Amino acid sequence: MEGRISTFGRLPGDASFGGGAAHPVRDAGVREFAAAPLVGLVRNPRSHRNKGRDAALAGRQDVLLAEPTTRAELEAALAHFAEAGIDILAVSGGDGTVRDVLTHGAPLFADRWPAIAVLPQGKTNALALDIGVTDRTTLDHVMVAARQGRLLTRRPIIVSDHKGEARDRWGFIFGAGVFNAAIDAGQVAHRFGAFQSFAIGVTALAGMTQALFGFGRSPWRKRYRMVFTDAITGESLPHSDEARPDRRYIAGFTTLRRFPLGMKLLAGVEDDRTIGYFMIDAPSRRALALVPAAATGWHGPSLAGLGMHRGDGQAFDVALENGFILDGERFPAGQFRMATGPELRFVVP
Repeated sequence: MEGRISTFGRLPGDASFGGGAAHPVRDAGVREFAAAPLVGLVRNPRSHRNKGRDAALAGRQDVLLAEPTTRAELEAALAHFAEAGIDILAVSGGDGTVRDVLTHGAPLFADRWPAIAVLPQGKTNALALDIGVTDRTTLDHVMVAARQGRLLTRRPIIVSDHKGEARDRWGFIFGAGVFNAAIDAGQVAHRFGAFQSFAIGVTALAGMTQALFGFGRSPWRKRYRMVFTDAITGESLPHSDEARPDRRYIAGFTTLRRFPLGMKLLAGVEDDRTIGYFMIDAPSRRALALVPAAATGWHGPSLAGLGMHRGDGQAFDVALENGFILDGERFPAGQFRMATGPELRFVVP
């Protein structure tokens, strides 16, 4: 969210919140939604489907609207929402917009998070897919669902810098290794008009082809220095003899359980309150040839021996030489702790 300064303010109407006295900040825990719950809407004007104004928002008294284009504007908007005591925090954008809203909202909402509604308008919306929200979901659908109590919980991943030099980052999909090449390929797919599951399919096909048949310095065949340790037990995560103990090909961690194209990368990971992981130690052709079967949920006894690992945990210590991807954005190398965050309530229309 870089660039020009945008306008932030109340939608046209009474300057008091909800047409009367300001809503007080409510106690944490389960809320009874009012007949017209107060919504704080962060609408990313740069998201794929958010071009131009939304006429359906004009004149609403139950919505506080923000269309920030910088992180400073986002923080100011969220502070305003927290002070107003919103009932629902709605996010219109993609996974990156949700990541930024959670990251910058965490110090403001602390343990008093409102219910969260995702309006998937970005190029990728993995969280929306996981909780069953489509790009046809509107704010009115959200209001009805909230009043009917249709909510479910998800825990984000919180990534903390060991040195304390950066703020904690909140997201749902953490990737390292060849994930960097995959993000680059995904951006190319977007430029050619491929989005959502189709873009993921194009990227996966291109990556598999490069990994299986590429030679030399192809980024799709490189192994990266990365070390993962279970922060609770102190034990290193499983590793095979396919690569040096401090090298892996790809590592993905997530608290989500449903994936595009029906993939079942975390088949066998039963606890949906943990961070699940799927890792490949080295791009051997034997291992990569089994990736399609593993992605459909196949559990073969030879997988671990070939350097393919599944598992889960509550927290992991991480050391990376090449940075990581969190919900589609690159972050620099370093040492981090990755841990499950608090249960957040999501409205499901």
